[in-house]
Amino acid sequence: MPKRLKQARVARELSQRSLGIAAGIDSTSASARMNQYERGKHVPDYNTLTSLALVLEVPIPYFYADDDQAELLLNMALLSNEQQALVRGLVKRINFNA
Repeated sequence: MPKRLKQARVARELSQRSLGIAAGIDSTSASARMNQYERGKHVPDYNTLTSLALVLEVPIPYFYADDDQAELLLNMALLSNEQQALVRGLVKRINFNA
């Protein structure tokens, strides 16, 4: 999770402090808390992780996925609801034909 959190933050060109504040963390501790999350010293609770995911525009499972899955999750998140439904349908058909 720490690696993905930092990757998403850097991709959005946000400082640790600005991400923390945008996610609702008190400005006096935002930088320190984000630093601890990114180093893996502490793990954000689910509500905080949800807020971070919203700010970073990534799905929550992205933080826990391996490299290939993370890329797939990010790509899926960029699709419209209709496009996501089409992809899910294709995957179901592929699984049934395998």
